[in-house]
Amino acid sequence: MNCLSALQYAVEILKVKHVIVCGHYGCGGVKAALESQPHGLIDNWLRNIRDIHQRRASELLQFSNAEERIDRLCELNVIEQVKNVGNTTIIQEAWQAGQMVTIHGWIYAISNGLLKDLDACASSIDELTRLENL
Repeated sequence: MNCLSALQYAVEILKVKHVIVCGHYGCGGVKAALESQPHGLIDNWLRNIRDIHQRRASELLQFSNAEERIDRLCELNVIEQVKNVGNTTIIQEAWQAGQMVTIHGWIYAISNGLLKDLDACASSIDELTRLENL
């Protein structure tokens, strides 16, 4: 609710033009999602990452080591969250009203401080649909 409230205020009141979804490599949440042990309440949040992992398992297995697989899963999670933001009624209604709002998917490398644009952005329902195929 906190995130949606902030998003609604930013889009409807402040009329922001850019929303950034930014993850980071080596994410502890992504690592925890891959573990078989329960983590309590956080397991509800990790379910989405587990679902992404399951859907993209064959792609992830192409990487030679666990660190590369985790980093790719971090990227895939950002892309999925861009889709989730784009599918909120807040963004959908803004686009339908002709408001210019672009959602960007980026990832941060803690090791070197660099941001990477994942080329997962959407400024309309049509562009969001394109992301569904990523």
